Order: sequence, then structure tokens, then C-alpha cells
Amino acid sequence: MSRQLFHSSTNAVARATLFGGVFILAGLGYLGWVWAHSSYMTGEDVVLRQPVPFSHDHHTAGLGIDCRYCHTSVESSNSAGIPPVQTCMNCHNIMWNRQDMLAPVREAYRAGESIEWNRVYDMPDYVYFDHSIHVKKGIGCESCHGRVDRQPLIYQAESLQMKWCLDCHTNPEKYIRPREEVLTFGYEPEGDRMELAHKLIEEYDVQPGIDCGVCHR
Repeated sequence: MSRQLFHSSTNAVARATLFGGVFILAGLGYLGWVWAHSSYMTGEDVVLRQPVPFSHDHHTAGLGIDCRYCHTSVESSNSAGIPPVQTCMNCHNIMWNRQDMLAPVREAYRAGESIEWNRVYDMPDYVYFDHSIHVKKGIGCESCHGRVDRQPLIYQAESLQMKWCLDCHTNPEKYIRPREEVLTFGYEPEGDRMELAHKLIEEYDVQPGIDCGVCHR
């Protein structure tokens, strides 16, 4: 009569180990997904320290300054443009011209230098994004930048991950608006949104495409 090599509980232990391993791997995969989509990785909702605490809220909602006053090339270039120090001094050589907070602006102006802002919306080098074409096709500033008129300190309002871009490219009707409303924060269309969206998509010849070469050049 042969003796049993393994204890009868071994099968149960083996099954528990296999199932446990599957759950551990699934858990690690989920944690990896959460980490990849966290603000630590995407930069979403993170306020970066700047040389000067510029308030978009104050300048847009408070003073009613048009976005294009500072971002002069947003309608004609891939870049929206960073305003030169002269643009700041057009106002601040008169108002708040002795505030300590604005000392870096005055010093840069006197030295003929630029302010080294920390870039908030920083796309990877392998991604091509053109501001002008989005403006021409009726995509509002807030679709990407959020309610800038409610941001005392600017932050990245969206993840900028590829799936976020593709959502707009595959469903532009959710975001398109009349060109004259591109700069309007809190825009709400009159009447049926989808009816207007399909009309504008045809009128503006919106064909965003999802081929790799559209964004990766």
C-alpha cells in the first residue's frame, strides 16, 4: 500500500494560490490604471508656482479683457502665444505700478528680458496641436482650458490624454459652437444643441479625423 505523497489539503492550497495570484495581478493592474490617470501623471488640476501670480479670473471676468489681447496668435498660429512683458506694462506702468508682487514684471521690462513662466499646458514633443484650426472650426477655449474666468491661478483643466482628444475628434457635436462664441465662457446655445451642432459641422466643414498622422507628425 503506497503512502500519499502530499497532504489532502494541498489541492485547496494550490487553488487558493492560483486564484489569489489572479486577484493580485488584477489589483496591480487596477492600481497601475489609477496611477496612470492620476493628476501626478497627467498634471490635471495641478497649480504650478509662477514667477508672478497672474489671475485669469481677475483679468477676464473681473476686467473683461479679451483673451486675444494677451494670446495674440491664437487665431492664426498653432501656438496661442505668450504675451511679452510690454503687454503687461501697457497697463501696469500706470496701475499697481509699485506693488511688490509685480516687481518681476518691472525688472524684466527694464532689463529687456522675458518672464520665465512655468508652462501649464505642455503637450509632448510627439503631439502636434494647432490652436488656429480649432478656433476656426468652432471649438471654444473652455473646451480645453476650462472656465478660465473662474481660475484665480491657472491650472490644467483636462487630462490631455489621447482618449480625451479622441472624444472630441469622434464626437465634435458635443463641443462645437458658433465662431463668434469661441471666447465665451459658460456658453449655452439657444434651441436644440444637436441641430445647431450638425449645422455648424457642415458649415465649417469639420472633419477632425482620427488617423495617427493628424496629431503625430
